[in-house]
Amino acid sequence: MITKRIIPCLDVRDGQVVKGVNFGGLRQVASPVELAEYYSRCGADELVFYDITASSDGRKLFTDILRETAKNVFIPLTVGGGINTVDDFDRVLKCGADKVSVNSGAIRNPALIGEAAKLYGDQCAVLSVDVKRVDGELRVYAKGGRENTGLDAIEWIKRGVDSGAGEIVLNSIDTDGVKGGFDLPMLEAVCNVVSVPVIASGGAGNIADFITLFKTLPKVDAGLAASIFHFGEVEIADLKQEMKKNGIPARV
Repeated sequence: MITKRIIPCLDVRDGQVVKGVNFGGLRQVASPVELAEYYSRCGADELVFYDITASSDGRKLFTDILRETAKNVFIPLTVGGGINTVDDFDRVLKCGADKVSVNSGAIRNPALIGEAAKLYGDQCAVLSVDVKRVDGELRVYAKGGRENTGLDAIEWIKRGVDSGAGEIVLNSIDTDGVKGGFDLPMLEAVCNVVSVPVIASGGAGNIADFITLFKTLPKVDAGLAASIFHFGEVEIADLKQEMKKNGIPARV
């Protein structure tokens, strides 16, 4: 049975990891280099590094910080932020990333996922999608959750997978930072239409939320969280022990 992955997320702005609620009210947490090294040591299965203002600022991702972070990480590293071309994929991979996450760049150029998958393989091309309910419909947001694209989230995700995305990171803006649990209905809707790994992001508040996630939706491959790990509210080792007690396969 495939183990379920636990993935801390480093949202980086101006060289520091930050965290907010519903994609807003950001506050500084720590150095991404120090946090990455810590998570690599303490049992995280993978790590996600997002330069969260690269797209909205219209600039490229900060490669110096990424390069330094990658040096201290000995688990798979997914990197996103300001990824708009296959050259951006190449640049980030050369800095030490294992996978590249694209969000706003794919919205601007839907062919990007397919082009990158052909060059680097499906496993390298991750489609990250920021989704919010608007009048009861699941809509895709761009530029770090600032801009409603009007795209139907389910159709957009299906299109991305058909183009070659090897993994989906589903970020629920509605539950982000609220710590009330993952957005299970949204995740179920996505899992029902794709066969690639789906990573749940947004809403984890405690260990029980991960247990509920994996027991309710066995198709979800991984749980991603930020603040509960950054502020020591949940220790990854404790979480994995609880997963094993509940019959959820985990790498301990």
